Amino acid sequence: MFDDAPPPPPPLLERWFAPQVKPSYVRARWVWLRALGLIFFSAFYSLIFQMHGLIGPNGILPAHDYLRALRQAFGAKAYWIAPTLLWIGASDRMLSAIVWIGIAASVALIVNLWPRVAIALAGICFLSFIGAAQDFASYQSDGMLLEAALLSIFLAPRGVRPGMALDRPPIRAAVFMLQWEWFRIYFESGVVKLLSGEPQWRNFTAMDKYYENGPLPSWIGWHVQQWPHGFHAFTAAVTLVVELLVVGLLFFPRKARLLAFWSTTPLQIGIILTGNYAFLNYLVLALGFLLLDDRLIPVPRSTKPSYAAAIVLPALFVTTIAAFMFPNFPTVTLLEPFRVANGYGLFAVMTRERYEIELQGTRDGTTWIAYPFRYKPQDPRKPPGLYAPYQPRFEWNLWFASLGSWQDNRWVLNAEVRLLQNERSVLRLFAANPFANAPPAAVRAVVWQYWFTTRDERRRTGGWWRRQFIGPYAPAAKRMPDGTIELE
Repeated sequence: MFDDAPPPPPPLLERWFAPQVKPSYVRARWVWLRALGLIFFSAFYSLIFQMHGLIGPNGILPAHDYLRALRQAFGAKAYWIAPTLLWIGASDRMLSAIVWIGIAASVALIVNLWPRVAIALAGICFLSFIGAAQDFASYQSDGMLLEAALLSIFLAPRGVRPGMALDRPPIRAAVFMLQWEWFRIYFESGVVKLLSGEPQWRNFTAMDKYYENGPLPSWIGWHVQQWPHGFHAFTAAVTLVVELLVVGLLFFPRKARLLAFWSTTPLQIGIILTGNYAFLNYLVLALGFLLLDDRLIPVPRSTKPSYAAAIVLPALFVTTIAAFMFPNFPTVTLLEPFRVANGYGLFAVMTRERYEIELQGTRDGTTWIAYPFRYKPQDPRKPPGLYAPYQPRFEWNLWFASLGSWQDNRWVLNAEVRLLQNERSVLRLFAANPFANAPPAAVRAVVWQYWFTTRDERRRTGGWWRRQFIGPYAPAAKRMPDGTIELE
């Protein structure tokens, strides 16, 4: 009678770190890796136009100066604090090389060419930018992408042209860790909304001005903003339910995971259409496909566990838990520069007003002309666009800077100086140069407050925005008679 007894479960090492047959995630893996390649491509594509103006030798925050200061302050430890290939050199050519290698690796991943190597190359190149970008790399989305990239190296099949790789199914631990990242992005964001004490989440008014006050609103967001408070209160409640409860269905059987997928996917699509949060929502949307197992029956050519995965993935699992609960945990501190084991928390506190920093130049000290932005609200009659997954980091940073003081955002002064010098790499961050014939005599940063217009106001004025001048944001940069530049 013992012949009919079920076989004993495989040892823990084989169950989690050897190729997994059931449930199968072969199709989900294929979709996710193509999406990861597209997300990396969008990140590097945006850097083609921004890298030199942000951290180039004549950029706003030159990487060379930053790395030299780190080395002087920390010695050999600086190489760990700022993990970047720019230690080799931070010239314009080196910056371009990192971007173009990253693009090539992204394309290779999209077409399923040597996926493990492609992910590693794209991750190293992106980390090289993040490690030296200073204020321009302070976004949670950057950590999400780097964490997903590292985990995906263990998920991706070996080989140059693996196809669907039915003979090399993913290991269970790699699938789970990417699902775990998906879960944490939602759940930790829900938790911080409650822990922050933000009254707008408690009284369901958090969405009333959300579409107006994000970094880069869209024209669809303008229309949704006009809808009644009841709708906004409902979406605020749905957001909390999804983040705190629905995503927990990940840990239940297949039908529950399908419900989680079909509940969260419309939410991400809605955010993509109404706000421009770079590649963040595309990444979260794509991670959701790893909730969908398939009916394929892989036939693994090897059942040996991955010992590298058995060491790295449990360490990352423990660190990600600690990152949210115990931010000074040793492995959290150790891995923090690499951004691969992060704590998340989106929209813990809602922005109540929309301020915009505008950079202006003058030749005579009386007539000030604005430098036109490519993406940010500026001309009240220009409709907000849909730009994501493209991320204009300079304009994003100006929005964040408007929420604080220039003393906490001294890079704004650097931008003023570069514009006073008519620095080409920085001017590429703008739509045009109003002082193309000769540099201005002074450049200043001023603040406006913006509001979406109502339907009646838009019919009457044609404007998508109305705005009010607030005043200076930071000292102006002026060219003195001897050619030197001073801040006044």
